[in-house]
Amino acid sequence: MIDIHCHILPALDDGAGDSADSIEMARAAVRQGIRTIIATPHHNNGVYKNEPAAVREAANQLNKRLIKEDIPLHVLPGQEIRIYGEVEQDLAKQQLLSLNDTKHILIEFPFDHVPRYAEQLFYDLQLKGYIPVIAHPERNREIRENPFLLYHLVEKGAASQITSGSLAGTFGKQLKAFSLRLVEANLIHTVASDAHNVKTRNFHTQEALYVLEKEFGSELPYMLTENAELLLRNQTIFRQPPQPVKRRKLFGLF
Repeated sequence: MIDIHCHILPALDDGAGDSADSIEMARAAVRQGIRTIIATPHHNNGVYKNEPAAVREAANQLNKRLIKEDIPLHVLPGQEIRIYGEVEQDLAKQQLLSLNDTKHILIEFPFDHVPRYAEQLFYDLQLKGYIPVIAHPERNREIRENPFLLYHLVEKGAASQITSGSLAGTFGKQLKAFSLRLVEANLIHTVASDAHNVKTRNFHTQEALYVLEKEFGSELPYMLTENAELLLRNQTIFRQPPQPVKRRKLFGLF
């Protein structure tokens, strides 16, 4: 199993604090059935900047440690890029990392809104052959208030990644219910942990897959996990036609 969004690299952001934390996370990931992780430290979010060379080196060093510790996990380089206007230009200058150097780019929105320029930026990225992958859209306040924003971006070609903890209920019942509505509307294309540690932001991968199978049957969790494999191989992911999500009550800030 592949996890495309994880903060396992030590001392780069608010994830693993040191190499011991990284090893602890690696053991937890293996227990969840994960064998490959794309490490995605925060980049350009106003707090952290993690340049490609530093991410690649950290992943390389962690892989050496994993071999030494006999942990059957491989870590690949990526970034969780906070959206900004020059993403396309910086990709062209090799100042950003896609997910393991594929055509897929993990893009994070601010937690309280979707920037108005996102649609144009995503269009420009797709013209260059990239596929924007929206990180944890269920945790964006404006998308919770108006899910049509996500529907519109997915309809135009973006993909999206939901957090396993959201499906498992670790962020609360309301967010779990909203997450399931997004899945039901075919607005989610893969599940990833967004794990930061093993205490407060663990993997919860198997719990999420259990919830998906219980709610939708075995085919859907298989498709979402297979999409992570396809993404890693730089191939086209499976998509079902997206559907609008009807508005319900306002979900609180998250």
